Amino acid sequence: MSEPTAPDRPAGITYAEAGVDVEAGDKAVELMKESVRRATRPEVLGGLGGFAGMFDASGLARYRHPVLATSTDGVGTKVAIAQALDRHDTIGFDLVGMVVDDIVVCGAEALFMTDYIACGKVVPERIAAVVSGIAAACEQARVALVGGETAEHPGLLGPDDYDVAGAATGVVEHDDLLGPQRVRPGDVVLGLASSGLHSNGYSLVRRVVRHAGWALDRHVDDFGRTLGEELLEPTRVYAADLLDLVRTDGVDVHALSHVTGGGLAANLARVLPPEVHARLDRGCWTPPPVFSTVGGLGGVPRADLERTLNMGVGFAAVVPADSVDAATAHLTGRGIATWVMGEVFDASVAEMAAGEVARGAKGVDGGSVELVGDHPA
Repeated sequence: MSEPTAPDRPAGITYAEAGVDVEAGDKAVELMKESVRRATRPEVLGGLGGFAGMFDASGLARYRHPVLATSTDGVGTKVAIAQALDRHDTIGFDLVGMVVDDIVVCGAEALFMTDYIACGKVVPERIAAVVSGIAAACEQARVALVGGETAEHPGLLGPDDYDVAGAATGVVEHDDLLGPQRVRPGDVVLGLASSGLHSNGYSLVRRVVRHAGWALDRHVDDFGRTLGEELLEPTRVYAADLLDLVRTDGVDVHALSHVTGGGLAANLARVLPPEVHARLDRGCWTPPPVFSTVGGLGGVPRADLERTLNMGVGFAAVVPADSVDAATAHLTGRGIATWVMGEVFDASVAEMAAGEVARGAKGVDGGSVELVGDHPA
């Protein structure tokens, strides 16, 4: 009796034939070495290519009660704009901004960061461009880029698709923690200008652009450049400037809020205690044209815009009244337009507008924030 015939089997399948190019990954590492080398700190041990990034933590001994702070995030669908324009050297600023600027909110100094890039196909020059942006932003934020990973996922992602994520760790003295426990009625809320959309709300923005039929290469007079260039404007990275502000003699910072998903009011409410209410006046700033353009093209209600986009405010700082001038001068001197947006009141006596009050978000039992008035025409 003859043996059953085995099904045909392909012979000699290699990892490369399965869609993973190890040599391309190695080339990408070679291309990014120099930019990563600049994003360092004296505490970093070892170099690029180790199984783990190492950071000498002996310096923490100078803290009486060190508290570690950590954050992780990605860039969201803004990567679709970078991919459509085939420009990848700025998206790293968005990643670093989303991660390290969350850490500075509690007053912590971000120490080191790692990144992760998942792609359909490793194109060394593209991966190196992404990492060069991450490294440049880390250098600006005074954060060490101690490691990362690039993973090729053929069949799951298209050849030109990728996504980025990162995580960072920082430290703060326990007695120096910023947050709700410091905020008092009579405090003043400062607004710090954003560089544009930053990295939140791009699902809405991209839907509006598709609905309007606008191409990314369309020149928009209000922007002074193309739509694509405006949408790809990198996130402003505030960490180093805010850390210096917190450490400045004569300036007392009670709380900081990173204005990301959820908008200004909801994110500010997260850093206020339940017993206070903040009232912010729209009349004190004019959002950049990109916000009114998105709203107008899509007929997006103001409430939805304000819950989705930063509306020109990348950070809010809560300070006592006698620190307003010094804090404003410090930040303005660093090139960050800063202005008084409003004040903090005792919630038990504050009169609030019905239906326009945001309260503690993302599971935080925080204070309440109210936006009043209209932006200047």
